[in-house]
Amino acid sequence: MFDYLHIYDPRERRLVGLADLGLRAAVLGARLLPARPVKFPPQRVLLLRLERIGDLVMTLDAIAAVRDILPRASLDLVVGSWNADLARLVPGVTRVETLDVPWLARGQRGATTNELVGRALEWRRREYDLAINFEGDIRSNMLLGLARVPVRAGFAQAGGGPLLTIRGPFDPEAHTAETTYALVETLARAIGAPAPARRSGAEARLVLPDAARDAAAAALVSAPAGRPLIGLHTSGGREIKQWHPERFGEAAARLAAELGATIVLTGDSGDRPLVDRARAAIPAGIPTIDLTGALDLVSLAAVFERLSLYVTGDTGPMHLAAAMATPTVAVFGPSAPARYAPRGPFTRVVRIDLWCAPCNQIRLPPERCRGHVPDCLEGITSDMVYHAAREVLSEAAAAGRDAGRRERPGAAAGGAG
Repeated sequence: MFDYLHIYDPRERRLVGLADLGLRAAVLGARLLPARPVKFPPQRVLLLRLERIGDLVMTLDAIAAVRDILPRASLDLVVGSWNADLARLVPGVTRVETLDVPWLARGQRGATTNELVGRALEWRRREYDLAINFEGDIRSNMLLGLARVPVRAGFAQAGGGPLLTIRGPFDPEAHTAETTYALVETLARAIGAPAPARRSGAEARLVLPDAARDAAAAALVSAPAGRPLIGLHTSGGREIKQWHPERFGEAAARLAAELGATIVLTGDSGDRPLVDRARAAIPAGIPTIDLTGALDLVSLAAVFERLSLYVTGDTGPMHLAAAMATPTVAVFGPSAPARYAPRGPFTRVVRIDLWCAPCNQIRLPPERCRGHVPDCLEGITSDMVYHAAREVLSEAAAAGRDAGRRERPGAAAGGAG
């Protein structure tokens, strides 16, 4: 029952399915009430992308596609507060607003029910013509229903479909970037707009301010000029996605020794124990710059511009590096690369095949995989990551990408940074 829902917890799937039945009845009743006229083409558009860093980055092409099909509309983008600075770099967005919903806040204070209702009523007062929910979730779909936006586009695979007027196709085997883009293509057909343009995978997706590039130059000033920079991000973000930090260090140290490179350690302040374990595996003679907890997200994106390579787990920074067209090697365990692999000109996923992997059960991992490195990550060796990195670097070099550290765009060769 409720097989249309892509929710792996059976109890949760039943609850959401029953809620959908109630919503369907409520929508039928609401059709008897006067509705605000639909305006075409839409002039005021509300975009929701409430999830984490990687989710926003994987939606950048879809947001650009909305701008393509509605060139004169104002686009208000709502994101979690953790993504606010990043969202302000997205081309084509008119206004950025933050909303920390409790199901995505991860330890931060999420909005209360009254605050969520109040925000939806505020959206109603603004009289948006169109709302697009890039997060497939019954709760955020309910917010749009409460906002009574005349045209509501989104996904139904996690509930709330009866509240949508345009439902995007959802393929569980497709990449998230493709799924969100397909939603905009579906919307374009529904409103008679021209199909959006496809973008090259080799271009950076964000426009960085000079201040961020200056901060990156200052952070990397001790690196030898003209030598490669290898970024290393040891944190997996969640225990179920955490590879051995020591193996990260071993792979990066081997590359750095061969290339004469400097290793750049990244992470937030909470990642310090993991970073220290990785650093302990790096011989003392290899130059290392530790940026753990030192930079904001936008300045970190500017650091990625200068890297020859980024070695990371399946994380938000992985997606951000790929979006900046930085060659990226990513270690994957339970996550499905088909849906979440980094999208950039030079990327490689390192994983192993097991009967159970990828299970994609990140939020509620199987009992046998809790409290230790799961088998799908345990079987990945530092040699595998090293060889993947060499392949990516070779591809980048063959395409004319300088293996040395990239300077700030427009800066003279050999300048600071």
